[in-house]
Amino acid sequence: MAKNGKMTFFSPTKGELPLNRVTDEITNFVGEDSHSTYRLVIGTDSQAKRLNGVAEIDFVTAIVIHRQGSGGRYFWRKKREKKTYVLREKIYTETLISLNFAQKFIPALRGKLPASKYDLEIHVDVGPVGPTRDMIKEVVGMVNGNGYVAKTKPEAYGAFVVADKHT
Repeated sequence: MAKNGKMTFFSPTKGELPLNRVTDEITNFVGEDSHSTYRLVIGTDSQAKRLNGVAEIDFVTAIVIHRQGSGGRYFWRKKREKKTYVLREKIYTETLISLNFAQKFIPALRGKLPASKYDLEIHVDVGPVGPTRDMIKEVVGMVNGNGYVAKTKPEAYGAFVVADKHT
């Protein structure tokens, strides 16, 4: 979602926030307990539907900052497209949305919070059970090839739990 060309996210506790406020919220959350270990997660999930005979798909990207052993915060945004995707194309698109977002978001966050304060992961909605099992190597390779750590189901909660909640 974008207002005036600016990307906005939603927080269950803070409501609608522009991206720069998301980085502030993450920085403040980490600053509350700088001795803890943090995991920063980016994940995207999607849900296809038909409204009035028109195929639509919602892509939801989630940012999770997890204070390991002690909770976390998350932020999400939704993008809707009028298009039909086959499964492989949908999974690739979810992965590319997460990667493209990370390439914009991480430099902005690092201006406020050093990378040494968190472990960064890209969560991909594929797993060893079900129709996506044949795509694990491909999408993990996409993520790793862009310099990020990939997590798949059952560890990919950023995609298949948090983002899925808002699709």
